[in-house]
Amino acid sequence: MSEFSANLVALQTIVYREIRRFMRIWPQTLLPPAITMVLYFVIFGNLIGRQIGGMGGFTYMQYIVPGLIMMSVITNSYGNVVSSFFGAKFQRSIEELMVSPVSPHTILIGYALGGVLRGLAVGLIVSLLSLFFTDLQVHHLGITVLVVLLTATIFSLLGFVNAVFARNFDDISIIPTFVLTPLTYLGGVFYSINLLPPIWQTLSLANPVLHMVNSFRYGILGVSDIRIGVAISFMLVAAVVLYVFCARLLVSGRGMRS
Repeated sequence: MSEFSANLVALQTIVYREIRRFMRIWPQTLLPPAITMVLYFVIFGNLIGRQIGGMGGFTYMQYIVPGLIMMSVITNSYGNVVSSFFGAKFQRSIEELMVSPVSPHTILIGYALGGVLRGLAVGLIVSLLSLFFTDLQVHHLGITVLVVLLTATIFSLLGFVNAVFARNFDDISIIPTFVLTPLTYLGGVFYSINLLPPIWQTLSLANPVLHMVNSFRYGILGVSDIRIGVAISFMLVAAVVLYVFCARLLVSGRGMRS
C-alpha cells in the first residue's frame, strides 16, 4: 500500500470514528443545541421580538435566525474537536497515532473534519427548526456555504489548539466560557451594531465573530453591518494560519507526549 493510500485510509477512519462518536450520543451532542435554539426562537424571536419590531428591514425573528444558526455552528464545531482530541490525549491513544506512519496533516484534517461535520449537522437542524418560526430565503448561496464552512473550520482548529494546551478537563471549558461565549453574544447575533454608539461600533469590529455572523446574515438576508469582502478575506487567512499552527503543534508533539 502506498503512503498516499495509507493516509487516505487513516483519514477515512478518523472521520468515520468522529462521526460515530457524536452520532452515538446524539441526545448529548445534537438534541441539546436544538432545544436551546428553539428556546431562543420562542423567547427572543417571538416574545421580545414583538416589542422590538423590525430590524434591518426584516422582522426581528428573521434578523436573529442567521446569527443563531452561526452560534450553533461555532459552539459545536469547537466543542467536538476540543473534547474529542483532549479525550484521546487523556486516554493516551493519541500517542499511538503520533508514532504511526500517519501524516500529522492526516490527523489534523481528520479531527477538523469531524468538528466541521458536527457543526454543519447542528446548523442544519437549527435551520430546519427555524422554518417553523419564520420564512427564510437564501440571498446568496455561494457566500452562505463558504462562510459556514470557513467558520466551522476556524473554530474546529481553535478547538484543536485548546485541546493541545489543555492539561485537565477544566482547561477545555475555560475558553468556551470566558472567551467564546462573550464574543458570540457580542458578535451581532441579537442586534445590529448600527444601534450602538460610534465608539462601540468601532470596538465591535475587533470581534471576529461579528464578521462571521454578518457575512452569514448577508448570505441569507442580503444585509450586513460590515464589508463582506474584508470579512471573507479575514476568514480565509485565519483558517490558513490556524491550520499551519496546528500542524506545527502536531509535528513538534507539544502537549501530546509525556
